[in-house]
Amino acid sequence: MNTDLSQDASGPAHPFSTLLPDTVIAAVEQLGFFSDGRLLALNSYENRVYQVGMEDGPPLIAKFYRPQRWTDDAILEEHAFTQALAHQEIPVVTPLETQGTTLHHFNGFRFALFPRRGGRAPELQDPDTLNWLGRFLGRIHAVGATQPFRHRITLGIDTYGRTPVDYLWASDFIPNDLRDAWRSIADLALAGVARAYERAGDVRLLRVHGDCHGGNVLWTDAGPHFVDFDDTCMAPAMQDLWMLLSGTRAEMTVQLDEVLSGYEDFSDFNPRELHLTEALRTLRLLHYSAWLARRWDDPAFPAAFPWFNTQRYWQDRILELREQVALMDEPPLPWR
Repeated sequence: MNTDLSQDASGPAHPFSTLLPDTVIAAVEQLGFFSDGRLLALNSYENRVYQVGMEDGPPLIAKFYRPQRWTDDAILEEHAFTQALAHQEIPVVTPLETQGTTLHHFNGFRFALFPRRGGRAPELQDPDTLNWLGRFLGRIHAVGATQPFRHRITLGIDTYGRTPVDYLWASDFIPNDLRDAWRSIADLALAGVARAYERAGDVRLLRVHGDCHGGNVLWTDAGPHFVDFDDTCMAPAMQDLWMLLSGTRAEMTVQLDEVLSGYEDFSDFNPRELHLTEALRTLRLLHYSAWLARRWDDPAFPAAFPWFNTQRYWQDRILELREQVALMDEPPLPWR
């Protein structure tokens, strides 16, 4: 799931329909890379991403950013973060620097080029895999803690909670007969998130991946490499850890121990952040609904998410938030 952490997500959607194959190839070739004409659209909804065949050498990945989502400075800050990680020999996919920059402009679009990297999804039920991921996340966070972002947002109850809830409430997406029930449980969920943050106390904020689920980790025989830092932001370390946990409470406890045993080889973990596990999950759920609503004018979204904006969708969200309210008041997962 690629969710929007936009500083300005309310502007009109740019017609990605004008991003024709000829435009993609022309954009790449203006940088001195000559295509053999092969073009493959890759799975991406927030942005548009293509594999572009080259006359000489392996294909390149061209990522065209959704206009009005990020500023140029914010995109360049993302690129600089991945470059800093790569400099420390952390396996991340970084944009290519061409003509003195990693961010390029063509016909009103902004785009970046990346080398193609293959791999498979990590086996998140395997203890060795979790330990390995924990070690690399510890290294990522060690670099992330050295300085703050200046142009990207801080993930928290306002940016991921109150703002999405207010946006949805002001829209006409929620069916009339469910509006009051949804607003009531959304307010209870936000109150639960606030209590969780109070229990966690003054946690450290650092530069994190921001969307570190299994789909953004590619695994090879040499180990993992991390991709898609599109949602990188300032957040507690737990934001990059909780998405690796799934299943029952007992299963997540075992998974957490494996992740953190590797993580602490390179970074200290504040156990008070465990209070944020379900709070961060709740914020993501609220934000995801608002992300879909904000992008509904993009023709790709109704086609890809036909179940959104249906009676059943909002009924399920109400039940989901009720479960989260209960989970947030349970003790945190135990660790050591």
